[in-house]
Amino acid sequence: MWTIKAALDWTVGYLDRKGDENPRLSAEWLISKATSLSRIELYVNFDRPLTQSERNVLHEFVAQRAQGTPLQYITGEVAFRHLVLSITPGVLIPRPETEVLVSEALKLLPQPVRPRAHDEVVATEEEAALVDAAESPQVPDKLLVADIGTGSGCIACSLAYEHPLVHVVATDISPQAVTLARKNVAKCDLDNRIRVLEGDLGDPILAADKQASAEREPLMGRFDLIVSNPPYIPRAVLQTISREVTDFEPILALDGGQDGNDVLRRLLPFAQDALKPGAAFVFELHEDALYAARDLAQDNGFEQVAIVQDLTGRNRLLIGHKPQH
Repeated sequence: MWTIKAALDWTVGYLDRKGDENPRLSAEWLISKATSLSRIELYVNFDRPLTQSERNVLHEFVAQRAQGTPLQYITGEVAFRHLVLSITPGVLIPRPETEVLVSEALKLLPQPVRPRAHDEVVATEEEAALVDAAESPQVPDKLLVADIGTGSGCIACSLAYEHPLVHVVATDISPQAVTLARKNVAKCDLDNRIRVLEGDLGDPILAADKQASAEREPLMGRFDLIVSNPPYIPRAVLQTISREVTDFEPILALDGGQDGNDVLRRLLPFAQDALKPGAAFVFELHEDALYAARDLAQDNGFEQVAIVQDLTGRNRLLIGHKPQH
């Protein structure tokens, strides 16, 4: 009888022989998707037989994985921070390292004011007002963020999901990515706070400004933050990365040019025009390109330019601020 345990054991062995770097993880994800059980539920249902339909689905999944297809494309899902998002072939798969970008971006945004509790003790209303004013910086009703090259929409959705004042304008040149990002925005119930526009880098935002009317204010010069995970892998490095990446994920979302900073050179002037005075950008870039990227940002007039490491201690992010004046 083809039980879950039998299917798991066979799938692990088969994928191991096919060169899967983590065959057990792959097997768990594929069987979980085929049976609609969580990975934990698999282990408490070892003796449950698979239906013929589940076996057929699993067979197709295993065949795809054996050919190197990324797990996320097979299952159609990817976990990113607090969200489970849809993912489709032709769109870059979100990486755990990019979650650090969201963390750093949130640190740069003012947080919502905490209302004073009803039972909080204060000597006088005047004193309470002074305390509130000292502890609660002025926070606008709305924080405007641009996510350039949004891909699946993982960064835009996470920022809006985790910060109630964030409104995002997200762009991508790929029609596939725009369709997927809009799907994920709707899936997260964030349609009222995220707009996804199709076009190259900041061009859709510039185009939207040309059509601005009394109902919709211009966007340029009003952004509180710009984030981006652009194509940044230096061309020589691109030749050395896993075929599971280069054979299946879009090269358009990976190739950063000769030194990895081709797209950055176009992003920086846009960021200077789009940001409010004193506002910041956070860009994910290749570790080998970040020192040159820091110089480029300073040459473009940004201040407090810093390189931030990811959780593994590798240089990962570039942060810079537009001057106040």
